Amino acid sequence: MALKIRMARGGSKKRPVYRVVVTDSRNPRDGKFIEKLGMHDPLLSNDHPQRFAVNEERVRYWLSVGAQSSDRVNRYLAKLGIEKAQERFEQTKKNQPKKKAQERIAVDIKKQQAAAELAAQPQAEPEVLVEEAVIDVVAEEAPVVQAEDVITEVEADVVSEEAPAVTETSEEESTPDASEEPSA
Repeated sequence: MALKIRMARGGSKKRPVYRVVVTDSRNPRDGKFIEKLGMHDPLLSNDHPQRFAVNEERVRYWLSVGAQSSDRVNRYLAKLGIEKAQERFEQTKKNQPKKKAQERIAVDIKKQQAAAELAAQPQAEPEVLVEEAVIDVVAEEAPVVQAEDVITEVEADVVSEEAPAVTETSEEESTPDASEEPSA
């Protein structure tokens, strides 16, 4: 009998919860099992201790008897240090892009590297110029002006800018009579 340690789905629609069980490999996924070893709740955060909780002693027993863990269970058991992680095979050449696509990717990478180098160079120069300018400004001291001197200067300017008084003239003198005709 080929024993498997795998997950059996439970829970409601869109809310999965898995039981980690030992079962015969020929049984259906959610079918009968020999022993329940723990639970897996994928809706909990990755660092939550109850996301993948198993009885380590029983898992070790079933592994010693000859049970094989599924790929997913193997990954979780490897994280817990119970079982050695299975080797992952490198992908074949078929999954890689074709030659023209690889050339385009290489050209794009070169363009990005060139842009990064250009962006890095101008940033270094303005920083030096700013530091020199700050040093020059600090070295020069502005003359100290007292507030009383400024107030007297402003009052003098305000007095000199006043408009001259306007003299009023009578309306008869300023507007020509309508009875008189303009001379042409």
